[in-house]
Amino acid sequence: MSSYAGKTVIVIGLGKSGNAAAKLLVRRGAKVIAFDESPTATAPLPQVTLVTGPLKDEFWKGYDADAIVVSPGVPLNRPQLVAAREAGLEMYGEIELAWRTMPAGAGPILGITGTNGKSTTTALLGELVRQHRPRTFVGGNLGTAFTLAYEDPAEKPYDLHVIELSSFQLEGIVDAAFQGSAILNLTPDHLDRYADHRAYGAAKARIFTNAPVGGFAIVNADDPDVVALSRKAQVPVYAFTLDARRTNAGFKGLAVGTEGKFTFVFGAMPSFTLNNRALRGAHNVQNAMAAALMAHLAGIPHDAIQRGLDSFPGLPHRLEFVRALDGVEWVNDSKATNVDSSIVALKALTGPVWLIAGGKGKGAPYAPMIEAGRGKVRGVLTIGKDAPVIAQAYAGVCDVFDCLTLDAAVTRAHALAKPGDTVLLSPACASYDQFNHFEHRGDTFKSLVRSLTQETTR
Repeated sequence: MSSYAGKTVIVIGLGKSGNAAAKLLVRRGAKVIAFDESPTATAPLPQVTLVTGPLKDEFWKGYDADAIVVSPGVPLNRPQLVAAREAGLEMYGEIELAWRTMPAGAGPILGITGTNGKSTTTALLGELVRQHRPRTFVGGNLGTAFTLAYEDPAEKPYDLHVIELSSFQLEGIVDAAFQGSAILNLTPDHLDRYADHRAYGAAKARIFTNAPVGGFAIVNADDPDVVALSRKAQVPVYAFTLDARRTNAGFKGLAVGTEGKFTFVFGAMPSFTLNNRALRGAHNVQNAMAAALMAHLAGIPHDAIQRGLDSFPGLPHRLEFVRALDGVEWVNDSKATNVDSSIVALKALTGPVWLIAGGKGKGAPYAPMIEAGRGKVRGVLTIGKDAPVIAQAYAGVCDVFDCLTLDAAVTRAHALAKPGDTVLLSPACASYDQFNHFEHRGDTFKSLVRSLTQETTR
């Protein structure tokens, strides 16, 4: 455990990670100066000195700082931060700070990154390992910031730590080591921060840095970019695939999956079943294989992994089963704030679907959604600002109902859907035209659906 007692630490950015870092440092006896460019920022604790407004050149002058902790939302290549490093100041991110303050006896870290699916995989891995090791911390980019795991210095060490890691968080690691590391996939993202896709991938590959003896890496064998990044790993690499023709060539072991099951093609070759509604769709077979591989290699037995696969409740607003009523299934996928996410949802479902879509569009064409739902989507119920654009895209493909509001769409869907149908909220749009955020939209949908009764007039 690094000692911060009596030291002065500057924290840059007071978002979720920065606030958590500042709290941990105060509890460790450090003097904390926090910088945030928002004029409405507030200090997380009275002991934190807050400086608001644009970050000035040589901002560190006059504070005699021992280190600078940078929040993931702040690029490390900002000229002011580059100048601070050149001046000899030690600089790292919130994940590194959390690692440095882990107590003696704390268990290893299992880290997960990727463009898509990392939140589900992290939550699922937490469910799997807690079947055998109940005292496991789950957090990071998902849920609780990693620095809050040991905010209290007297906190009993966790047996395991399951951490979701964004590329931004990985930029800030220096010595932090992950016993198990996984890259799920890599598609173009955050190109407003990175020079190109290659630079984005290089940030993700930092998850392999400092891997300890006995460590392991998990990668998606069906993603060539991820396989290329895995060559940077200095530990055995295991992979998962949906291609039954793929072999173990180049990997220490392989998990091969199809809808409803997967098998480890190494060792005793155990198989697992996937009958959980929360894990339907090919993308969730991949997530399940990644989580199960990590759990297995971390010493979790087969029966515990299977129990976790069966009991996993899923994450809110991600293909979340709400209820079945009159033989109709209602599914909340409010997290689908872009077309690609809605495509994943449409591919995951079978049978007739009534799609509720719309909101604040992001300019992407809706044609790929039409192809993903061809033969499945019986009708589209549009809401929000982009409703006319979606209606135009689906004109002549299926029935389109302009509902304006989510309340009206739920009422109309209840009248239209028949036993065996699914009503899917997968908006393909941001929520900010009618809601505070996607969680607000999803919670509203769930409330509306739960208020329906069998006696409601159809």
